[in-house]
Amino acid sequence: MLVPVRNMAGDQVGTVELPADIFEVEVNTGLMHQAYVRQMANARLGTHKAKTRSEVDLSKAKWYRQKGTGRARHGARSAPIFVGGGVAHGPRPRDYSKAMPRKMRRQALRSTLSALAADDQIIVVDSLALDSPKTRVMGDALRALVGDQSALLLLADRDEAVERSVRNLSNARYLRASYLNVRDLLSHDKVVIPQDALDVIQGILGTAADR
Repeated sequence: MLVPVRNMAGDQVGTVELPADIFEVEVNTGLMHQAYVRQMANARLGTHKAKTRSEVDLSKAKWYRQKGTGRARHGARSAPIFVGGGVAHGPRPRDYSKAMPRKMRRQALRSTLSALAADDQIIVVDSLALDSPKTRVMGDALRALVGDQSALLLLADRDEAVERSVRNLSNARYLRASYLNVRDLLSHDKVVIPQDALDVIQGILGTAADR
């Protein structure tokens, strides 16, 4: 797939051939969904917990006498039916993480990138570089590249000037190319890929990576 290469002003300065084994594979939506669910599940802390009737800080003494009151028989105020009592069948700490083979995870990323490329949501730039952090300059560059749409910027390596410039933009986010994931790719209208980040993606998701 041949796509134009643009500069930060939005002007076309060349073309680049996107690797077919990454950006032109058959889109497997089921695999993409499985990878998305796994990512969201693995992000859950699982630290939720409700106290049972044995854990609430209430007296264990019998609340009122057994007979003669006309009320139901109760042994303690910690019963779940009382305000301040324990919770029956409440949440307990648990591990939500899901496993997924590495080849399946990589194929899910290929499917996602292929779907984005087919919808013209991939924008390749020659480079993203700033001498110093400038939110206004980065905002102007993104408007020239994607207009008013939201954008995900993939970086080949740490770049403090670019990262700090993007951080204050409400419709943009940066991500290291080596941390590529389905959720972030699908959460933005456009994906901006510098050519050095494209090389990183090819090194991770190229056909040779699965051997």
